Amino acid sequence: MFKRSFHNKDRAGKAVRPSKRSYREHTRVKLQQSVDSPPVGTTLTSPIITLIVGRDQRLFAAHEDVLSLSPFFSAVLKGQFYESGSKRVDLPDEEPEILSSVLEYLYKGDYYPRLLHNKRRNSWELEDAQDPNTFGGRGTVESTINHTGFGGVLLKDTAIYCTAEKFGLDELKRLALRKQGLHAGIQVDVILRSARFAYENTPDTDSRLRAHYLALIIRSRKTFKRSGTMQTEMEIGGSKLFFDLFVAMCNHVDDIVDITNNRSPKSI
Repeated sequence: MFKRSFHNKDRAGKAVRPSKRSYREHTRVKLQQSVDSPPVGTTLTSPIITLIVGRDQRLFAAHEDVLSLSPFFSAVLKGQFYESGSKRVDLPDEEPEILSSVLEYLYKGDYYPRLLHNKRRNSWELEDAQDPNTFGGRGTVESTINHTGFGGVLLKDTAIYCTAEKFGLDELKRLALRKQGLHAGIQVDVILRSARFAYENTPDTDSRLRAHYLALIIRSRKTFKRSGTMQTEMEIGGSKLFFDLFVAMCNHVDDIVDITNNRSPKSI
């Protein structure tokens, strides 16, 4: 989850490359086991598919076997939306930057910035992560994208999670959520916009990304309750986010009451 955001001490430090291994090693094995074609990373001989992405019709190319790792693309390549003669797939509603990350994941088992394990600290961190207070640090710049379809800046990993939901890539969803939890110092308006995007692009049965945002808001409630953006969003309403937040807040209070009563019985 989005761990202890809004605190400088929680920002990722400089990478210590010699003591790290990549998360993608584990993921690549799962990708190889999920397809009956040559393993990812070997010579691929399946047809090349052209992907036409977004409003600007950006062009991408990928092997059919690699795309077929996704149930979504597997169905599309067999269905009526696939132009078999030209081997083209139109994806007008997708964001080019997000699709690029998805393709990178399908080929390599991860997407930039990669998730690396620091053995010395026994913790996970992002490739090339640096203190944003120092010159050259990426800070939270890489954590957001300008999502043209949604009309604003979003957390990139949230957009990737939602695309992975659509494409049926559960491992990518887990990876995106883990990466998002390593970012800190994100602005309130970006978090709330990303939360709305998550609610609009995940099913009601989603128990990961939605819960992540609820927990983040509750954990950082002192910041959010002073936020004019939070007040405006709640007054506008129109999202199941805020009812879920109300329920989560009630459960949080009940947990505190139960703990307090166990120590010194009383009620409120």
